[in-house]
Amino acid sequence: MKFAIALFSAAHAPSSRRALLFAQAALAGGHEIVRLFFYQDGVYNASDAVVTPQDELDLPKQWRAFITEQQLDGVVCIAAALRRGALNGEEAKRYQRDAVSVSAPWELSGLGQLHDAAQDADRLICFGGA
Repeated sequence: MKFAIALFSAAHAPSSRRALLFAQAALAGGHEIVRLFFYQDGVYNASDAVVTPQDELDLPKQWRAFITEQQLDGVVCIAAALRRGALNGEEAKRYQRDAVSVSAPWELSGLGQLHDAAQDADRLICFGGA
């Protein structure tokens, strides 16, 4: 089965961990992930600026490792990212900001990427959100 996964929750939310565990289990079960899409507060999972306390799971680090190791498509909604100050090099330059907090393997792109992933997948699974 082909899954598209959308995450709407910040890194400290339980649903972020559940999404990662689901994605890992899906691949371990022989399924395919066509895209991971991080939207709303989910963009914080892609931020290099998040500092996790030593006694907590560093989910942004775990997401980065998972996406890199599995060579997955990790897309961060550009509008949600800009609103939350999560910028890659290109957007930091465009908006004349010094801070870059989103880097590879993440890609900033539009909400259309979620739509495309939903069309390519057998199932769209969403975690978090209101």
